[in-house]
Amino acid sequence: MGKPVKRRYSRGSGVRGHGASEYESKSLLAAKHIAPAEAIGEINKGLPFSELEHLRGEIDEPLDALARHLSISRSTLQRRKAERRLSSQESDRLMRFWRIVQHARKVFGTIERARQWLKQAQRGLGGAVPLEYASTEMGAREVDDLLGRIDYSVYG
Repeated sequence: MGKPVKRRYSRGSGVRGHGASEYESKSLLAAKHIAPAEAIGEINKGLPFSELEHLRGEIDEPLDALARHLSISRSTLQRRKAERRLSSQESDRLMRFWRIVQHARKVFGTIERARQWLKQAQRGLGGAVPLEYASTEMGAREVDDLLGRIDYSVYG
């Protein structure tokens, strides 16, 4: 077999400038097409810290608040920032949030409307805020299910 090919991902508009560093690397989250096996491999390795910053830009949420949603303590957040890499568990939670954000964007048509919906209490979640509710896998499934019902007009 030949040498492994290093994949380059396209970067979305949510990344903010951070100088010439790994933060300018291509984003897995912004990639339009990525095979599930490849995504799983990247998650298992631990995603670059820049992916967390990319998601932060997408949902326009302070980094500390996003870290809390992802169950990352302030001290761990600082350590991950210095290491420039998330753990595989943190990466998995980040991808869960990314999927929900993208589903909300699809349902509501724009990232602005998606953000608004994700940050407001929703009757279909018993009054819970979707970003907070999605901090567990089961909660994320409920948010995803509600988005599906809204998309297919069976909400109520």
